[in-house]
Amino acid sequence: MAERGQKRTGGRQTGRRHDPQRYGTSDQSRGKGGLPDEKTSRMQLIGCAVFFCVLFVAMAAYLCIYIPSHSEELFNNSYNSRQSVLAQQNTRGTIYSSDGEVLAETVTVDGEEVRQYPYENMFSHIVGYSTRGKTGLESLANYDLINTSASASEQAQNAAAGVKNPGNNLVTTLDVTLQEAAYNAMGLYEGAIVVMEPSTGKILAMVSKPDFDPNEIAQEWENLNQEGSSVLLNRASQGLYPPGSTFKMITALEYIREHPDDWENYTWQCSGSYTHGDTTIRCYHGSSHGSLDFMHSFAESCNSSFANIGMSLERSSFLSTLDDLLFNQELPVDIAYSRSSVALTEDSGDADMIQTVIGQGKTQMTPLHLCMITSAIANGGVLMKPYEMDRIEKPDGTVLKQYEPEEYGRLMTSEEAEILTELMTDVVEEGTATKLSGLSYTAAGKTGSAEYTDSTSDSHAWFTGFAPAENPQIAVTVIIEGIGSGGDYAVPIAKRVFDAYFGTVG
Repeated sequence: MAERGQKRTGGRQTGRRHDPQRYGTSDQSRGKGGLPDEKTSRMQLIGCAVFFCVLFVAMAAYLCIYIPSHSEELFNNSYNSRQSVLAQQNTRGTIYSSDGEVLAETVTVDGEEVRQYPYENMFSHIVGYSTRGKTGLESLANYDLINTSASASEQAQNAAAGVKNPGNNLVTTLDVTLQEAAYNAMGLYEGAIVVMEPSTGKILAMVSKPDFDPNEIAQEWENLNQEGSSVLLNRASQGLYPPGSTFKMITALEYIREHPDDWENYTWQCSGSYTHGDTTIRCYHGSSHGSLDFMHSFAESCNSSFANIGMSLERSSFLSTLDDLLFNQELPVDIAYSRSSVALTEDSGDADMIQTVIGQGKTQMTPLHLCMITSAIANGGVLMKPYEMDRIEKPDGTVLKQYEPEEYGRLMTSEEAEILTELMTDVVEEGTATKLSGLSYTAAGKTGSAEYTDSTSDSHAWFTGFAPAENPQIAVTVIIEGIGSGGDYAVPIAKRVFDAYFGTVG
């Protein structure tokens, strides 16, 4: 019996013996180098869940902030099908000038909606087109023009009657009289004109030539986009040109900043050229200006004198002034534009410095940017952000959105702006822009003849200025491509714009 009991006991002990390999409960299975145990797995799952929950909340918060603040940008995206849906429901709104003239409207021809531009080529670049994509104000105001302010009940009634909802309208800052004067003054020349109100930043007129008829954009699309064509380019905001002697406003500003108390004591004897090392700069048309002070160096646009001035400037300070005036930077504008650039660093050679200070070399500038700097001078040194949209209205004239003048910032002190105004007034009174003197209004400005090839006979004609000189109300910048002297060609065109503004005949 005892033997039998022992056998049973031994059998039970043997049956309860734990086999680590069979049941997997060794020390390794409890976290010592083997598979994780149940508790570890649970913690890892909880960690992953928390991570993805936090990520989801962060993404949701980001979208809640991003979408409202970028609603128009997202709406105008070419991949957003919402535009085509709204186009079927709403009639695109009308674009008006500041004095109530229709610049773009949707009409029905033979049962089909057609976008019509009554002034044809005159506003082609600034108003733009809404066929084959969108440009100009048609693009900027697309969100408002294609949406409606009709109530839900009105929209339901229109849908039941098979009638489209009226879109919202845009009233611009553009002045038809000034636009027409600028457009006609340009004639067959290629180039651009920008007209601004310095105290507000309003764009009053913007012309770019060659131009096109937006009424025929669909039919002429292939011709307008053929290789080498730049007709669709808005030269006023996207055209880049060497600024020539108009850049001397900037060089003069830097010299005044470095010599606040003795800039008037500057003198120079002009023999028609300036040589430094291997670089020789000649005055336009080989002129020899003789004895000059600072004001007459500016009024006569003496290249040799300004080359001499440029070599005396402190390089880092000059680069800082260029930064102040928004070169190599984004501009505070909403229309499509190109950045103006100055390829000058503290390590640049003297030859580059000489070319830069007279507006030549690799310096490139848009007419819009130059007009902005001119407007800042006219406005006591403060730049107002340029804008072209005055307000968005319902079809009944109720204002939905009003755009207000907005200050960008101070580009120069009021004292510096006053000195530059005196210099620019002297350009008109006894310098290179005398075609603007002796009129019913006073004017201040700067001419430029910018060489763009190795030949000194090939130059763009520039003028930028404002009037009246003592109480500026309007700023005008003109560039005529490849025509010659700014005083001979650009100034008379600017005069016609000034005359239209002040209501004179000339």
